[in-house]
Amino acid sequence: MATHKAYLSALFVAGALALAGCGKAGVNERPPERGDQAVARVDGRTVWASDVKREAVAQGLIGQGEPLDPSSDMFRRVLDEVVDQKLLAAEALERKLDNDPAAQRRLAAARERILGDILVESVVADAVNDNAIRGLYQEQLKQAKRSEEIRARQIVLASASDAEAVRRLLAAGAAFDAVAAERSTDVASRFNGGDLGYFTLDVMPDAYDAALKGAKVGDVVGPFQVESGWVLLKVEDRRLEAPISLEQARPQIVRFLTYDRIRDLLEKLRSRSKVETLVKNESTAPSPPADAPKGAAAVQGGRP
Repeated sequence: MATHKAYLSALFVAGALALAGCGKAGVNERPPERGDQAVARVDGRTVWASDVKREAVAQGLIGQGEPLDPSSDMFRRVLDEVVDQKLLAAEALERKLDNDPAAQRRLAAARERILGDILVESVVADAVNDNAIRGLYQEQLKQAKRSEEIRARQIVLASASDAEAVRRLLAAGAAFDAVAAERSTDVASRFNGGDLGYFTLDVMPDAYDAALKGAKVGDVVGPFQVESGWVLLKVEDRRLEAPISLEQARPQIVRFLTYDRIRDLLEKLRSRSKVETLVKNESTAPSPPADAPKGAAAVQGGRP
């Protein structure tokens, strides 16, 4: 069940949507959306699956367009909240609370907010489509700088003499992975033959960077000293870092295109409207006196 605060908020939003049609509706109402499903009735008025999904999106439980299984616990919980909202809104109308001037202003504000959301959804739906997403993805691919990835194995030894002995053993033909499993002191990598997987040099200690620069596939480099001991490395592969896939990039691209389109819309609306701000901006702190100690302005501005 929703909290008391959520109920009060839902009361006025529901009222804004229901003022014109709060009477009982027949059981043969048409679904508001194609494929919609009736999931409950409150005093004869149908509650649709789309109503529940819309509330789940508003609460941040699912994203816009994500499915919500009517058989799930989440759906049932949100359905109960939607039913409660309708009951509260109907009771408020029964008590004629919507006639109060303050209530009417809140209902009008809720209506404006909902209309604004509908406009944004409509504009964004036209602008944020597969062609736009793919176009921006391809543009970003051209501009992206791909780092080199290296795959290497390592053997970590406790001393320089141990490392030198292992280096000679490898030079004599011993298998690097077998020696790593037997002799390396690095627990994290020894049990998979010292395999470090693919990495970029910027995430490794400076000693690895220095040792691997110029090393070719198949080279064994080292020993060199690090904090954990003495290291020998074998270069298994070098390649360019794989670019992010379209599906991985899609959420960020959608957010960018959405923000960009909304910004353009608001700039256009403001440019053709007269907006007057009648209150002074109090965020600018007054300048400190000339003899104030250093840092006083920052403190007055609310910053540490």
